[in-house]
Formats: sequence, structure tokens, C-alpha cells
Amino acid sequence: MTDREHYTSGPASGAQVRKDGDKWTLILVRELRHSPEKVWQALTDPAHLREWAPFDADRSLGTVGTTAKLTTVGAPSPHVSEATVRRADAPRMLEYNWGRFDMRWELEPVGGGTRLTLWTNIGRPFISMGAAGWHICFDVLDHLLSGTPIGRIVGPDAIKFGGWQRLNAEYAKQFGIDSPE
Repeated sequence: MTDREHYTSGPASGAQVRKDGDKWTLILVRELRHSPEKVWQALTDPAHLREWAPFDADRSLGTVGTTAKLTTVGAPSPHVSEATVRRADAPRMLEYNWGRFDMRWELEPVGGGTRLTLWTNIGRPFISMGAAGWHICFDVLDHLLSGTPIGRIVGPDAIKFGGWQRLNAEYAKQFGIDSPE
């Protein structure tokens, strides 16, 4: 048996939504047992991103001004976006765009670990789906950094994963929105 066979996502938590005009922002917070430097590497290094993120990067995201190609994993047809790193303040803050999504990662040392906060704009109909998907990505990231990788669970694989359906419904209820099918 692998760790993935034993993996069960926890309850929907650590997420909030903010509205500014017509713009919706999903904010996810997760405390990880790993140093900010280790988490930073997982957020910027293409080899690490391939293990947990919903996209592949063709180069490191750790330097301001870098333009990288981000390829969405599991999309029905290849979807490649150019991302430009706008801020890379290792190991505290990373900002770039992923297609039409603005991504801001904040890393704060907490005890011997890191409080990781993701800010991303998102369409209102997809808030609970996005929260569920990133929740699972963060779980996979935590396993990877702990040395017990369970493999990336994104795109159609995430939607088929039983925990995603539950998380999607829990986040929809938490945010007071209809759960999309």
C-alpha cells in the first residue's frame, strides 16, 4: 500500500473569499511543518511543481522578470500560458500571473514551519471548486515536503477523487454559494 491509498483530505478549512467590485479573490491558508526556504523551493522549482501543482513550469519562478510557460495539467486540450514573475522576495513573497489569474504566495515563518497563504482571483462560479482543488494540492505539497510523496492530484484526477467532491460541497456551503456540477 502507498501513502496515496491512505490519503484522505481533511475538512474544508483555511479559506476565505473577498469581493472587490466585480473581482473575486480566493484566499487559502495552510500551516506546513517545513521551513520557508523549503516551501519556497517547492513553489518556484519546476521539478517540485511537477509533483504537486496544477501546472508545469518550463523554468524557475524564483526571479523577478522571468517569463515562464505554465502548462495546465489535465486540461482537455493543451493550455499553455505565459507567466511573468512580478515579485520574488525569497522566501517570503512570490507574485506572478497564471493565464488570467493573479497569484500571490506569502510565506511566514511560524514555529519551525511556514504559514503559506495563496491569494488568487477566480470567477464566482468556480470558488468552491478552486478551494477544493488547492486544498488537495496543499495536502500533496505537505506530503512531498515530508518525504512521503503521494503524487499530484489535479484536474480530472482531482474531480474523480472522492475527497474533492466532499470538499467542493463543504466549501460551497461555507461560502454560501451553489456547488457547481
